[in-house]
Amino acid sequence: MTENNNTNTDVIIEKVDINFVPYVQNLLKELYQRGDAAFLSEHYGSLPLGNIIAAIASLIIFFTLRKLFATLVIKVLQPLTKRTKNYYDDRILSALKGPLSFVFLTIGFRLFFALLDIDTPFIKKFIDTMVLFNVFWAIYALVHALRGAVYHFTERFNPALSYEMGNFILTIIRGVILAVALGTILQYWGINVAGLVAGLGIGGLAFALAAKDTAANLFGSIALLLDKSIRIGEWIKIGDVEGTVEDIGMRTTKIRAFGKSLITLPNQVIANSPIQNFSRRGVRRIKMTIGLTYNTSSEQMENILTDIKTMLRTHEGIAQKETMLVNFSSFDDSSLGIFIYTFTSTANWAKYMEIKEDVNLKIMKIVEDNKSEFAFPSQSLYVESMPTSMNN
Repeated sequence: MTENNNTNTDVIIEKVDINFVPYVQNLLKELYQRGDAAFLSEHYGSLPLGNIIAAIASLIIFFTLRKLFATLVIKVLQPLTKRTKNYYDDRILSALKGPLSFVFLTIGFRLFFALLDIDTPFIKKFIDTMVLFNVFWAIYALVHALRGAVYHFTERFNPALSYEMGNFILTIIRGVILAVALGTILQYWGINVAGLVAGLGIGGLAFALAAKDTAANLFGSIALLLDKSIRIGEWIKIGDVEGTVEDIGMRTTKIRAFGKSLITLPNQVIANSPIQNFSRRGVRRIKMTIGLTYNTSSEQMENILTDIKTMLRTHEGIAQKETMLVNFSSFDDSSLGIFIYTFTSTANWAKYMEIKEDVNLKIMKIVEDNKSEFAFPSQSLYVESMPTSMNN
């Protein structure tokens, strides 16, 4: 009985096609021939126990350690990439870590089915599909790794919009890769892609209506790039949305609000809305009205106005070529109003706030030096005569 089991086991092992791991075949043969491991040759169904254990163990090992295997391969290749002067090979090596990890997972599945002597057309297609998926994944990762070359290419045409144009081109390339990958895999499984696409013509109207917004957003993104109305990193305001542009995609634009929330707007909305681009201005306005008490004399008022004008005209943070107004503007209920209108020499928010703070402090000092005071809302009550009863 033992000899028959060993003979059947040898036949099964010879049938197992594991071209990339012949070591497993030899190892199993040796184990089955050892007396202390005879239980491994016991059959369960049509397979020896050793094959079943090896199949499960190999799948677990390759699945669990696939990232470690990929990391070790990259560690071996890294010294070679460091010898070169360009950084593209380093990025390529880093980008291929995911596909390389998937290679080991594919090997694990291939070994699993081979050890279980499962060699059906479906399993073959399943393994081949994993290989195809990994090839296209590697191509997709390479495109991302070489994005610097795309930015360098678009910079030749328009340096100001090289990043936005580069992202647009990369998005199209990635879309083509995904479409070709999906078509190739479907075609491999016997699905007529050409017929499938042609079949969409039956519901073409419904599809066009469903894709109407997508098409509008696509043309909106093209309009934004051609009009150069916004760029990544700029501070803009569209309606109630205000923040910094983080990304201009084919369908949407992402804006990081000052509260750090991420706001996503459809490109067609942006293209058809008024855009306030604060980053395109070189200056930023300071507009305020300060109130002095009614105890301020006309002479004090004149001196204060003159001192404020002199301070602004000599301040290094104030744009001297822009409009500058300092006027005694109104007799308010509780104060004498001075209208101040000027511009800082920068649009940067942080620097603007520093300049405005310094201007405010200097205005306070001017008012104090001229022996005047800032007014606050108040009411005065004048009593012409006291009631007789109260006098008694």
